[in-house]
Parts: sequence; C-alpha cells; structure tokens
Amino acid sequence: MGSVCFIVDAMVTGNMLPRHLKSICDSGIADHWLPILVTSTQAHARLSSIEQRYHTHCLITPTLSLGARLNKAAFASQAEWLIIALQKQPLPASLWGSLYPQLNTYSLDALIVGLAQPSLSKRILRRLLASTLLLPPYIAVRRAWLERLGGFDPELDDSGAIDDFLQRLHDCPTRLKTYSGRLLSQADEHSSAMLPNARNLAYTSQR
Repeated sequence: MGSVCFIVDAMVTGNMLPRHLKSICDSGIADHWLPILVTSTQAHARLSSIEQRYHTHCLITPTLSLGARLNKAAFASQAEWLIIALQKQPLPASLWGSLYPQLNTYSLDALIVGLAQPSLSKRILRRLLASTLLLPPYIAVRRAWLERLGGFDPELDDSGAIDDFLQRLHDCPTRLKTYSGRLLSQADEHSSAMLPNARNLAYTSQR
C-alpha cells in the first residue's frame, strides 16, 4: 500500500470530529499509525485533548478559508495518497481496513469513498427536481493528481471549496472509481453522458 495521510477539517466535521478520528484509528491497521492532520480556524482545549488521544497533528489557521486550509494540510504531508473528509457523518472503521488495499495501485488517480449510490433513475429524478446533491463522505486522491488539479480553490470556503474541487475532478480525465466497502466500480459513463453537468458522486444512505 502506498503511504496514506488523512485530512479532517474540524469545521467540516463539527462535533462529529472525534468519531471520525476513532473510526480511522480503529481501522485494524495495527502495524503502524496512519498520520492524521486536523485543520481548524481556532485553537481550543478540545483540540489539544483530541491531538493527544488520537495521535493527530492540528494545523490552526485562523485567517484561511476551507480551500486554503485543505491545501496547507495536503502540501504539509508527504504521503502518496490523501484521504480527505468532505462531510460531517463518519464512516465505519471496517470500511477503512478494506479500503487501504485498493490504494495499492497505479491505475487510479482518485477514489470516492461512500456508502451506497442511488440508482440512475433516482439520480435523474433528483437532477430534474434540482435536489441538493449530497457530498461523498470522503475522497482519496493521489498527491500528484491533486497537485495537477491545482488543489482546492483557496478563495472558496465551506461546501463551495469541496463542490468546486469535485467538479474539476470530474471535468478532467481522472482515473476515478467509487468505493462503498464491498463495491469498487468505475464511474458511471452512461449517467455522465445523460447528465453532462452532474457529478457522479457517492451518496450516503437516506434514513
């Protein structure tokens, strides 16, 4: 497996940050600790205790937007693969243990990590109704490809930075797959052809 670094932004994950970190640390990789970078706009006691408990390194940048914070963390890491949290809901630890072997390849530029993706008909219906698309929980991207795309837009904050990056990821000839824990599949070329502006994102299940 290539070297891996997690990037988890405290503003993106909110009060679910500890659950994200626990899931990563409980992934079953016992022979080494995967580096985890936590980004935030402010330092406080909670982050200090989290840093000690989960062996993370916190990057506090009060004046930077989300896009700039993620870039700073990405370029501070020397890992081959960067796994970046994109939403509040964490993923089960069992998924991480099965994901790592998928990164042991040179045939991928990025891997969208989620749970279940809705059917094509549901995606078309959501598109027609202008429903808000849910962001994938995480994305794994090869460092070289992130640099080629120019990273995240440092002028954008919150979901805008993530949305813009995913759009560019799909607009470029990215070797992209989706992973849900059991399924590893190519991006749906048929749905992309029918929906030229849609992003083929992994979705969390609706409950």
